[in-house]
Amino acid sequence: MNFPIPSEVQAPTCPVITDQSVLKAIGNTPLIRIHNLGKEFKDVDIYAKAEWKNAGGSVKSRPALKMIEDGEKSGKLTKDKIILDSTSGNTGISYALIGKVKGYKVKLVMPANVCKERKGLMADFYGAEIVTSSPFEGSDGAIIMAKKIYEENPDIYFMPDQYNNDSNWKAHQETTAPEIWNQTNHRVTHFLAGIGTGGTIMGVSRGLRQLNPDIKCYAVEPAESLHGLEGLKHMETSIVPGIYKEEELDGKISIP
Repeated sequence: MNFPIPSEVQAPTCPVITDQSVLKAIGNTPLIRIHNLGKEFKDVDIYAKAEWKNAGGSVKSRPALKMIEDGEKSGKLTKDKIILDSTSGNTGISYALIGKVKGYKVKLVMPANVCKERKGLMADFYGAEIVTSSPFEGSDGAIIMAKKIYEENPDIYFMPDQYNNDSNWKAHQETTAPEIWNQTNHRVTHFLAGIGTGGTIMGVSRGLRQLNPDIKCYAVEPAESLHGLEGLKHMETSIVPGIYKEEELDGKISIP
């Protein structure tokens, strides 16, 4: 017997998402007010961008999509090539998802200590090939290994090189920054982001300052080199990404 569902608990009608429209679910993420931080500052509102709402589950889906699509537009990425890059996990998940949708093979190099759930998602669910580097060398070891693999067979790979690709930060300048600007009704005064590739902090800071040059922007990093946080860099002991320009920022905050 079928019982009617009361209207107040019925699920809203949602559009069906096909393979090709999955990529439309990247961007336009919510801005969420954080009520339990900064209570001592009564006139300050703190918000977080809910980037886990992106298809792919993280902020990295934005640059991954732009790097791949810019590669297609330039002719460097063709259907016979394998997408190759180093990753600590999140960008790799996005590469694997986008590659699956667009029909590309994907090969990812990551430290061996990346959690098995991330590896499983990339390999078992999206079909990417995983190559592991030394867990003691962190993301820098993966970067070096990926470049070596590319140099051995450059004709079969398209390597976005997320740490040195301007499409990385431009994705945030073109999408994340204007979203924040509009969601705060043009009232945003400060922006902070952790440093991995540097794409988020550089792209958002440039985008926001085009709209209001007085907005203050700060990079955030772990205070120690052995921090165990996948994807974040301690700049003094790491290979500095080519797209990261600290001199453009208002400062860098180290968190113990």
